[in-house]
Amino acid sequence: MSGNSNAWSRARRAAIFCQELLSNPLAFSGMVIVTILFMVALLAPVLAPYDPQVIDTYHILEAPSRMHWLGTDSLGRDCLSRLIYGSRISLLVGFVAVGIATAVGTVLGALAGFYGRWTDTLIMRFVDIMLCFPSIFLIMAVIAFLEPSIWNIMAVIGLTGWMGVARLVRAEFLSLRKRDFVLAARISGASNIRIVFSEILPNAVAPIIVSATLGIGGAILTESALSFLGIGVQPPTPSWGNMLTEGKDNLEIAWWLSVYPGLAILITVLGYNLLGEGLRDALDPRKRQR
Repeated sequence: MSGNSNAWSRARRAAIFCQELLSNPLAFSGMVIVTILFMVALLAPVLAPYDPQVIDTYHILEAPSRMHWLGTDSLGRDCLSRLIYGSRISLLVGFVAVGIATAVGTVLGALAGFYGRWTDTLIMRFVDIMLCFPSIFLIMAVIAFLEPSIWNIMAVIGLTGWMGVARLVRAEFLSLRKRDFVLAARISGASNIRIVFSEILPNAVAPIIVSATLGIGGAILTESALSFLGIGVQPPTPSWGNMLTEGKDNLEIAWWLSVYPGLAILITVLGYNLLGEGLRDALDPRKRQR
């Protein structure tokens, strides 16, 4: 009976969560945007009308037309195809970088919040030192010593963006480690590892998910900025950031090279921010309708 009761309780909580998320118009809009982006990235070979790296010298800097819906660039490449394939790069960087940042931040924040004392002091002073450096300049400094590749970009963004997650997880662990269910687990003889992973972490996962969702938009924006500066994803690989760089060089004669990648970045970051805010409201028990 207890198993059925627990399953029914989980199903009820999931139903309430879905209802809260879908009833929020902004969160629903963000979810729709994110879903469309996923489908575009997944079906890029099917949706792209041309090969994004094929050079066509007969159609250089053509304005949007029936043949090329979003125009062509300075090498005659179809902008729509490059925009579609660029979504793959942006989503890959966003998810991998945020995955690294979330993993590092969760581990360090859990250690600081669970053990406290000198462990907490040491980790949080290191977090304070990292926060003293503006993230974009820290990333640029590290990238300057590495080869500018997509894998290095993802690793560097992830390894320089974990501090906020660490502080969030630490605060959750400090709050949860004194709860009755944790004390009961200690009395029953549970090990520290079991208490962390079976008792505390599942109750702290909601804010971590919200932070990760919001972080994806920031990681995409950072990658676009690095590619725009020429130290991110390198041509001919299509990226929204390096498409903006080319648009900057031809802004007076080819406005479409800057407008469409800029709109793609704007809509993507907006979608993840809206979804993150919606998840925050849906996962907050104080805001749920009872």
